[in-house]
Amino acid sequence: MFVSAFLSILGLGLMVYVLFAVAVYALPFFVALTVGMHLYETEAGVVTAIVIAMFAGAITLVLGQIVFAKVQSIPIRLAIGALFAAPAGVAGFSAIRGLSEIGGASEGWTLAFAIIGGIVTAGTAWVRVASLAGPIGEEDVGNSQIMQSSPFANDR
Repeated sequence: MFVSAFLSILGLGLMVYVLFAVAVYALPFFVALTVGMHLYETEAGVVTAIVIAMFAGAITLVLGQIVFAKVQSIPIRLAIGALFAAPAGVAGFSAIRGLSEIGGASEGWTLAFAIIGGIVTAGTAWVRVASLAGPIGEEDVGNSQIMQSSPFANDR
């Protein structure tokens, strides 16, 4: 009995870890799926649809990371982060709701867990998009108004 409960918790933890690890790829996956389905419906062929869908997803991810890393405007960075976080939040909401229903929680608790799971998954995707973009370069840090106005800016 103890072994099955332990393995169930371990499996659930692994599924939640995988959800958080791949949450940032929800938008590129959605774009790739949409492009692939459109190409398949226009009778472009299965192989062509798969290859072009993979390129569309990869281009979406790389373009999002490049724009997020290079643009210094905060509203644009917020918009890009929201574009990546929204599909991840929906995926997290759906996954946690399904796991809560399997666990036998009531409808109110299922919805509460799902909302919290969606928010946490969206936040995780947002942080991962920011981390995939890479750190701000040294020349950008030196020119930043925030860093120049800080009394601790030169404490390195």
